[in-house]
Amino acid sequence: MSADFWAGYVSGAAGILIGNPLDLVKTRLQAGSGASTSDISSAQFSPQAFRGHFDRAGTLVRGATAPIIGYGALNAILFVTYNRTLEFLGDTPTVPNNLFKVWCAGATGGLASFVVSTPTELVKCRAQVSIDNTNSWKIAKDVWKREGIRGLYYGGGITCVRDAVGYGFYFWSYEWCKQTLSSPTDTDGQSAMKVLLCGGLAGVATWASIFPLDVVKTRVQTQLLHPALRVEGERGSLLQPEQGANSSPPRNRLSTFEIAKHAYQSEGSRVFVRGLGICSVRAFVVNAVQWAVYEWMMRLLRQP
Repeated sequence: MSADFWAGYVSGAAGILIGNPLDLVKTRLQAGSGASTSDISSAQFSPQAFRGHFDRAGTLVRGATAPIIGYGALNAILFVTYNRTLEFLGDTPTVPNNLFKVWCAGATGGLASFVVSTPTELVKCRAQVSIDNTNSWKIAKDVWKREGIRGLYYGGGITCVRDAVGYGFYFWSYEWCKQTLSSPTDTDGQSAMKVLLCGGLAGVATWASIFPLDVVKTRVQTQLLHPALRVEGERGSLLQPEQGANSSPPRNRLSTFEIAKHAYQSEGSRVFVRGLGICSVRAFVVNAVQWAVYEWMMRLLRQP
């Protein structure tokens, strides 16, 4: 396989290993009304909040199995698609000249990664929100058994939109930052530091641009684990919560629009930025490392 495939895979797996503890807190904040988020809704960064989430050593990597495998593959597909699309558009991936083409190539990569990102995100989010220590493999097995492949792609529409928009800005912001800060006189050490900085800033810019979509996506994919939700609208139905991982799914599920509407009506507009602070910290660290690993792997694999 190509160098960018393996560089993307390794960098994606490295990012998950580093960022999973903060991602767990972010997901629980986004998921809302469950008991697991009540202890930190007003104090995201307090020591008590973190202790409440990391109640045992295993919690630090809860939900990480699916992303380590899945996100590595996702990142590989993302970078390969981005590079090939940029070449197809007549630009050079190593030093692109047109930032609009960079955005389009990144959005195309995001669309392609949807194949992996939707089931990975669904399993990860349910594992992180679950209060009964259900692991990723059991969740994936139960979803497949009850609903087949369609169940693993639940919430795929909003995930697809989120990935296309987000990765468009991801590559655009990274290349813009890199071109702005880079200089022909940079030493190897200076270049490495600038890659870390540009990668971190790109991660923050990306999540800031799509965070409301991600909040809704998380709630769509974890709604079976929530307490009952009463929705006003055409259905006017009551969603019954899922009682354990092996229970039958509820009769009705809320659409993406209904989830967003209910969140706004019950918690106000601030719900769509809940967890953005800790997500930004995670995004900076994870994406700084990811870009540094990717650039290093590309240089290593391209050596004769």
